[in-house]
Amino acid sequence: MTRNGVPVALLALLIGCGTAQAEDGYPTYARVDYVLGCMLSNGQGPDVVRKCSCSIDEIAAHFPYDSYVAVETARGMQEAPGERAALMRDVGWIKDLLNEFRQAQVAADLKCF
Repeated sequence: MTRNGVPVALLALLIGCGTAQAEDGYPTYARVDYVLGCMLSNGQGPDVVRKCSCSIDEIAAHFPYDSYVAVETARGMQEAPGERAALMRDVGWIKDLLNEFRQAQVAADLKCF
């Protein structure tokens, strides 16, 4: 498969699955989005797909989907420029949630990579 073939295949899987959800509540598109981001950081190829898929499976087993959505929202807001984004960086519960997610991600990476 070409270098760009793996993300294209994952995208095809995403389109074909619609909004299917696993038992843990993570919809397919959220899992594919995570795997694609993971692959951008770690390289491409079948081995990396397996490792990144394992990582999101581990995160999903220990981190509720609603919290995952909150983490993704908080990250997006914190990365925005301006004063409002700066305010989001100082909110205690957001810091706690991001730290909890990072811990889940590190544990998943240790197991899967």
